[in-house]
Amino acid sequence: MARPKRSELASPEVQEFRKRLAAGLNQIDSEGRKVGDAEFGVYGFYDFDGEPIYVGQTNEKLRGRVRRHLTNQRTDAVAMRVLDIFEVAEMELWPLWELQGLGKKAAKPRLDQVEYCAYRHAVERSRYGAILNEKIPRQTPLEPLPTSYRTTLVELNPGDERRHPDVRIARRAETISRLAAVVRERGDVSDGLRRVLAIQAVRLTYLAGTRYAESQGEPMLDPAAISASAQLGPLRSPPAGEVDEEDIEAEELAEAPPRRS
Repeated sequence: MARPKRSELASPEVQEFRKRLAAGLNQIDSEGRKVGDAEFGVYGFYDFDGEPIYVGQTNEKLRGRVRRHLTNQRTDAVAMRVLDIFEVAEMELWPLWELQGLGKKAAKPRLDQVEYCAYRHAVERSRYGAILNEKIPRQTPLEPLPTSYRTTLVELNPGDERRHPDVRIARRAETISRLAAVVRERGDVSDGLRRVLAIQAVRLTYLAGTRYAESQGEPMLDPAAISASAQLGPLRSPPAGEVDEEDIEAEELAEAPPRRS
């Protein structure tokens, strides 16, 4: 009996997800280029309700960064607890071909601007007034977003258990538990990580409250009743001096005594 490929050992749902992910990254633009091959770009993720949940940027090809996020191959354990890949049903990519071939430093201002504009666009369309970015992108002038490419990663299928509200509530509660454990175990964590924990709790409250209302034959819960922005303030620009987990790790390494040879 021949040994199967590792990719063939994944569940059918995971295999289908990765097949759609590959198709989305291999989309061809009007110039005949594969979207995922853009060296610089911005990406966004959406949940089963079309709710924006995360925006990021990359200077190492869209294909590599997005795949590490959505196939759980990132080495950053904290990042794996901020974003539940089984809640990602769609992705949107903004390839920045005009930056191709530029150095990272030269490309940074435009990359930052598109990321901030995509972030603001997502926050303003969020029912909670917040998404799961640990560090809010640096504020820049707002401009129309460039052409984007959106891909459905999980087909609308009422029989898909991942879409069932009780399953989503359980997974979201598990995500919160894992993230809370990181906060407890590390102790010294960024304000952004604590903010994400609060936003995840709001998202869970809405999902559980809506499910309860449905069970009682009542109207859906009003998102304004538990808005994250109402509790945490408007999340449109980064608070002064805010750091993320990478900044904290760099500080800890700088303070650590040198190893003896």
